[in-house]
Amino acid sequence: MDELSSKITARLEELRACLQADGGDLEIVRIEGKTVYLKLRGACGGCPHAAMTIKGGLERILREEIDPEILIERVI
Repeated sequence: MDELSSKITARLEELRACLQADGGDLEIVRIEGKTVYLKLRGACGGCPHAAMTIKGGLERILREEIDPEILIERVI
């Protein structure tokens, strides 16, 4: 695993606690370059706000803290 992937994985693992507090969770399916493929689970999997959670929350945080070119794609 390269340095960027390691940073992304570590930060997402920290953010999982926020999702778990609401009855949800995330699974990192794979990371290809600066694109992260995530699957939302539990309450987050069927939530109508899932796109906002990914783009406005998780992706924004990764872009601000790690690399502004990171993209998150939801895997269903």
